[in-house]
Amino acid sequence: MAAQVVKKLPEGDEWIYELKFDGYRALIIKDELHVELRSRKNKDLTGMYPGIAAAGLRLKADQAVVDGEVVALDAEGSPSFQALQHRGSHPGHQIVFYAFDLLHLDGKDLIGEPLLKRRARLARVLDGSGLLSSQELPGTVAAIVEAVRGLGLEGVIAKRKDSLYEPGERSDAWQKLKLENQQEFVIGGYRPGSNGVDALLVGYYDDSGLRFAGKVRAGFVPHLRREVFKALKPHHVSDCPFVDLPQSKSSRWGVGVTADEMREMQWVKPELVAQIRFVEWTAEGRLRHAAFLGMRADKSASEVRRE
Repeated sequence: MAAQVVKKLPEGDEWIYELKFDGYRALIIKDELHVELRSRKNKDLTGMYPGIAAAGLRLKADQAVVDGEVVALDAEGSPSFQALQHRGSHPGHQIVFYAFDLLHLDGKDLIGEPLLKRRARLARVLDGSGLLSSQELPGTVAAIVEAVRGLGLEGVIAKRKDSLYEPGERSDAWQKLKLENQQEFVIGGYRPGSNGVDALLVGYYDDSGLRFAGKVRAGFVPHLRREVFKALKPHHVSDCPFVDLPQSKSSRWGVGVTADEMREMQWVKPELVAQIRFVEWTAEGRLRHAAFLGMRADKSASEVRRE
């Protein structure tokens, strides 16, 4: 179940509010002495996060399915998506799992029960496991948003207390407010450089196909440029996948791609997804001051839309 992106959070006693974590969404699936950690695309993450799997064995249940987020925390407790992506470059970060929903418990399917009942059961199941609980944020919406923004965190999610769990749906019973502009984009090409990738060309899908959103040069260090190049190389194609390139002229912010510049680019099959932070969308529908945060193995390219 996913949340709808909104510009303003709903208010009222029928809602609870939680932090939006900057990590990988995952399910912990426990069956007696067997535990698996599964991504949103059903990729097995168990071997990548053995500490979380070990904590899953300590859940107070014979069988359980717990929904939550894998997060990398720094020494101050702040999440970092880049640290989660590149753990070797961020040795001081701790990998944790924040649980926020319980979908199955000891043979009983819970998705048809209200959220508050599921959360009450979840608290008992998590006790003593070492897995963290996503706590309800107290106060008014304005106070919550101000506090979360002041901590530099990604956003807030509002959930109806009586909401049922709708697998695979982006429901308005869950709504998320992002406090910094970032989302996933499909990689359609890149400009090669001496260290691998000089700039990524990214976009999103609409009814017409893959639309160009901008060039991304910031956020890279040399080893990242080489790693991304290595990931993209098997996907090389000869034709541009963007339906709206080339453009007649470069934009004010230099994020357009003209016919002459097309010859500098290496196109790739639009299958890989990157997380991008940016200042704003321009009037031309381009990303201003975009920066690369990391690759998203947990997102399907075909599902990427402009948020």
